[in-house]
Amino acid sequence: MTSFFSPKQWLFIGLLLWLAAQHAAGQQPAAQRDTSFTVYSAFVKAKKNYPDISIARPAAPASIQSKMNLTYCTLGARSLQLDIFYPKAKRKKGYPAVLFIYGGGWRSGERSQHVPMAQQLAAKGYVTVTADYRLSTEALYPAAVHDLKAAIRWLRANARQYPIDTTRIAVWGFSAGGQLASLIGTTNGDAQFEGDACNKSHSSSVQAIVDVDGTLAFIHPESGEGNDSKGPSAATYWFGVSKTEKPDLWHQAGALNHVTAKTPPIVFINSAVDRMHAGREDMIKKLDTYHIYHETHTFPNSPHPFPLFNPWFEPTLSYTAAFLDKVFKVK
Repeated sequence: MTSFFSPKQWLFIGLLLWLAAQHAAGQQPAAQRDTSFTVYSAFVKAKKNYPDISIARPAAPASIQSKMNLTYCTLGARSLQLDIFYPKAKRKKGYPAVLFIYGGGWRSGERSQHVPMAQQLAAKGYVTVTADYRLSTEALYPAAVHDLKAAIRWLRANARQYPIDTTRIAVWGFSAGGQLASLIGTTNGDAQFEGDACNKSHSSSVQAIVDVDGTLAFIHPESGEGNDSKGPSAATYWFGVSKTEKPDLWHQAGALNHVTAKTPPIVFINSAVDRMHAGREDMIKKLDTYHIYHETHTFPNSPHPFPLFNPWFEPTLSYTAAFLDKVFKVK
């Protein structure tokens, strides 16, 4: 009998069936680190079209202190860690806090990616954290959401040691991290996204969102996520099933579908790559309906990983600080 599929297509179909079986059985992929996205690899790729860029590596400000490799949640044998940066100067009421979430297609990347940004923002009067979360090679959606909400709860549980104002916590994310930041911020108090581990007596709610080139909707006319024509996409790996097999799951992960009157203020900081902010204009319409404060800043002629590089690092930092200063009323 003649096959309608090529060997490559059969391999892809087999992989999708395997992912679906894993998801249905509640199993997780093997934890093998994917190192395909790093600051350097992104730099090499971007430099071909932007020859004047450089990796942003400003010196750590003398006004801050840091603690590295702190465990914020333990899941069996797995220790999730974070790095924290905060001003040396004491403040009775504490400082607003910001959780930084790295990108890499929910499959690659690491928390050191945004240490320079976190350090510079800490010098402006914030407690900043860069945190691990489980990637798709280790755990399927929504494990990453559970992890990062646990990191926010850790901030509140440790607010006295690291002078944090628990009434002013923001989440900042780039790319896949931006998607996670926007989802976390629009699901404040939603039990299905909390997970069941670590500091459960504390809230994971945030009071501001900084979405840096993170998609707001996976199934949307503007979205490029889930295109499996050349093999499983990063999002398909993360969800464990294709968007045609379980569209409800893909819709669930889009912040656009969770906007309510309780959604916190948000700033969109975007590259010139339109598909990286899919759903933004529709989300803005919803935000306006509820009179929720928002800002949009777009860098023309910029690559997707722009916040990692000069000349975009400093203005990204400035947009972030100005937005947070405004919504948190920092003086």
